[in-house]
Amino acid sequence: MNVFVINSGSSSIKYQLFKMPSTKPVCVGLIERIGLPNSGIIHKVYTDGEEKVISLTFDIADHEAGMNEAAKLLTEPGIGVIQNPDDISVVGHRIVHGGETLTKTTIVTEQVKAEIKKLFPLAPLHNPGSYQGIQVAEKLFNKATHICVFDTAFHQTLPEKAFRYAIPQTFYLDEGIRVYGFHGISHKYVTHKALSYLNNSEAKIITIHLGNGCSMAAVNAGKCIDTSMGLTPLEGLIMGTRSGSIDPSVLIYMMTQLGYDINQVSNILNKESGMLGLTGYSDMRDIKRLIEEGDPNALLAFEMFAYRIKKYIGSYTAALNGLDAIVFTAGIGENDVLIRKMICREMDVLGIRMDGDKNNLRINAAHEINADNSPVKILVIPTNEELEIATECMELLNEQKALQVN
Repeated sequence: MNVFVINSGSSSIKYQLFKMPSTKPVCVGLIERIGLPNSGIIHKVYTDGEEKVISLTFDIADHEAGMNEAAKLLTEPGIGVIQNPDDISVVGHRIVHGGETLTKTTIVTEQVKAEIKKLFPLAPLHNPGSYQGIQVAEKLFNKATHICVFDTAFHQTLPEKAFRYAIPQTFYLDEGIRVYGFHGISHKYVTHKALSYLNNSEAKIITIHLGNGCSMAAVNAGKCIDTSMGLTPLEGLIMGTRSGSIDPSVLIYMMTQLGYDINQVSNILNKESGMLGLTGYSDMRDIKRLIEEGDPNALLAFEMFAYRIKKYIGSYTAALNGLDAIVFTAGIGENDVLIRKMICREMDVLGIRMDGDKNNLRINAAHEINADNSPVKILVIPTNEELEIATECMELLNEQKALQVN
């Protein structure tokens, strides 16, 4: 079955095509800078173990124009992987925010789209692009079943003591202001991989997703009991451009004493803070280069980044009442040897002991980097959100078929 996975953002669309049940994509694409100058597509096709890369630069006015170009590449003679758009059986859409009503993978209906639209204020950078992606894809792949997979869904198992904020309860009851958590598709994927690797479905694990956006989750027997991001992806860890958790009085001070308005404060916290605010760079590779050059601000930023994660590991170990493994994933988590070392350093009290030689190895599969005598496993597991989306789409369809048979 052809399952086309779409991750639609405000100015970009990522996509992959799977011929399920195969877990390897037959093509991968990225449409960038939609509506901006120098937009274009990078489209990769995998056939007979070989990769063909098509890179095109031209003006792409909107999401519909971008997806039309992707459909042409999917069907183009010589590089096409399908005959026509009707060959797509399922389209899986990544939706960042599902709120409290969209809590599991679901088939797209007009009611579902209306709920996604209602959540625009809670995810203004993500849900509008995802909504537009659904609208466009429904036209282009009109014979397919369209399914939404929500980044917030994995965190819906949080107990109320973990997801409520200590503010007047009307803000939760009337406005839905609570912890929702994000990166849930990634956390769910690596959780299942970790439980399988450990051969222990009851394991207590902490998953650490480190990319430009960063988040952590405390998972007990496959269920998330706490997570670092909150109402929005701003809370929690220090990130590429986001501040992470901060005393709310800092915001009040910035507005009442320094004269910033709310939009300026939001822009500073989301786009000008984090590693960028500390060093002038948001990319860890640039910051590591500065460290090698002896830049004290870069070293401090790295230490702050690691320290915040260490504190969450400690608190989540307490919340779980024990710990079997920690899991590093995503771009930084999977590839940055130094940051993993700094996070795991001086964590013996929690039973976390790293093997430096294992940490230096580059393995594109689940593997452990802990010392042999470490009570807690330290795992590195490559995430695969697109495969998780495709898998969840198939699971939903299979469940529906089973219900129809019964």
